[in-house]
Amino acid sequence: MSARDERTALTAGTSLYDYALFRQGIDPDGPFPRRGHPLPDGPPEPSRRSGLTWAQAGDEVAAALAPLLADADPVRAAEAVHLRADALRMPYRTLRAHVGRLPLTDEAAARRTARRLTRTGTSTAAVSVGLALLIRLGEPEDVPCLKVLGLLRGLGQAAAAALDPLDRQAAALLLLAHRSRAPEMAPLLAAFSTRDAQDARTALVALPPDAEVLWLARRIAEAADLEGLLRAYPQDGELLDRAGRLLYRMASQRDYRAEILDYGPAVAVYEALVGHADRLSPTLDHHVLLLVLALDLHTGPGVLLDWRPGQREALLDALDRLLAGPAWTAVSVREQQDADARRRADWIRRTRRQPFVRLPAPKRFRLEVVVRDPAEANAVETRILVDGRPLVTEHFGKGPAGSPELLLDTGELRAGAEPREVQLAEAYCTEGCCGALYVTIRRDGDEVVWGDWRGAVGPTPPEYRFAAAAYDAEVGRAERDRSWCWPARNTARLIKAGLRERPDLLTRWDVEPGWVGTSWREPDTVDVGFSIRPEAETEAESEGGSRRYFHWTLRDDGRPPEAQAAAALDRLATADPKTFADGR
Repeated sequence: MSARDERTALTAGTSLYDYALFRQGIDPDGPFPRRGHPLPDGPPEPSRRSGLTWAQAGDEVAAALAPLLADADPVRAAEAVHLRADALRMPYRTLRAHVGRLPLTDEAAARRTARRLTRTGTSTAAVSVGLALLIRLGEPEDVPCLKVLGLLRGLGQAAAAALDPLDRQAAALLLLAHRSRAPEMAPLLAAFSTRDAQDARTALVALPPDAEVLWLARRIAEAADLEGLLRAYPQDGELLDRAGRLLYRMASQRDYRAEILDYGPAVAVYEALVGHADRLSPTLDHHVLLLVLALDLHTGPGVLLDWRPGQREALLDALDRLLAGPAWTAVSVREQQDADARRRADWIRRTRRQPFVRLPAPKRFRLEVVVRDPAEANAVETRILVDGRPLVTEHFGKGPAGSPELLLDTGELRAGAEPREVQLAEAYCTEGCCGALYVTIRRDGDEVVWGDWRGAVGPTPPEYRFAAAAYDAEVGRAERDRSWCWPARNTARLIKAGLRERPDLLTRWDVEPGWVGTSWREPDTVDVGFSIRPEAETEAESEGGSRRYFHWTLRDDGRPPEAQAAAALDRLATADPKTFADGR
């Protein structure tokens, strides 16, 4: 008899939990449901109520539900919550968010009510309240119920949040199913759901190095039990390759907070990878990968992991010895066949020693310009270290620190006579969306003070005090250092500096400066942008309220950056750029 035949027909009063069990029982050996099973027929999710603010929604949730959650009788409390949650007619994510913030006078009573709601609730609103409570109060006995409810569309992320502290692998599997539609995800879900090491290893190795789903690197590592796989297959070169790429993506701040900080086995996986890195073939790609991992361990998010004394330094020493071997050094010396490979080889030559230099005495304040990977469009950042810890990663985490063009070339970090507020980092999606990190820099006698923070995530950073002489010396050293910079980027910096010093080069042609930098897609190309100032527009253009933009492209021609920048500035001095630049 089939699972379908063994269960009775579903009725209108069937709980969502029973419905999920029914869907699971139809095909217990089938593939993990991508994006979850559809919810049973019922009223759609309430639309956003017109005029209801976030604060008002919170007040309504507190007034309607908080008193009920202190009731010692979970049956009575759940029935009352069921009615009131439905009556709120509030989007489920909003409802869950505010329930998660409710003060609870009796956590044990609230936990019992949550379990009743998740197991017997017949509406998405009621089950959402139960899930929001179990995110805070869940215990191991709740895992089976959470895993089943997470199979339903719309409940997966909430169930995963409740599972996270209880069964990280199960939580990761749910999130992978609900958050990605990429075709590479289906075989991963099928393999990881078996919890068989060989299946997981095969699926990971088959994953393309540039797969779209790697933005979910931490969850892939958790769902696959990457730490366990490396124990089971410690010298598997293909598995080590994938482990390195997952660590690389987890340490990236391109998508806000570096996920490596939330990956529990990070230290163990770093140790396993570095301990057997000699099993990786000495290719250009692997050299870049290991060098980037070393940069992250030296000055990046990897510094903030829970290391034993000397453990991180030992891993850096091991990577240094490996990359100094003849097979690995030959990779960067060998003549490369295409432009991208030559660029990466040049980056290795510029960067090779950076993560392995040990200062004779640790600096209280240190600046490191890091090019994390030449293949990344926005790979350059000015890492600010206080007592060896990356300040922006620790206190902001919504994006990397600003580029050297923003923080060093402009003198922003210099401590002047007057206090000055400086933007150290901006959220990857822009400040207007998710904020930015600001600090006020001032002198106080023979000290430089960083304080009056704005935009920090979590507790406000403390006030930092640095010896002024040492601080000034470090800022000056970083401003003069060009060792990290490739020729086209140097050319762009020199052109930008020349336009700051001689603004008449553009104003004489009735244009104003815009973006100057290397192209995102072609790092060996300099882009110089400018626009017509409103007062110089024709009457017809002014009526439309539009501004004309111009774009001048200069490809690196092999001459020294100083010569290329001087030639560009000379041309601007003698010819109207509107006559030779592309306009739009």
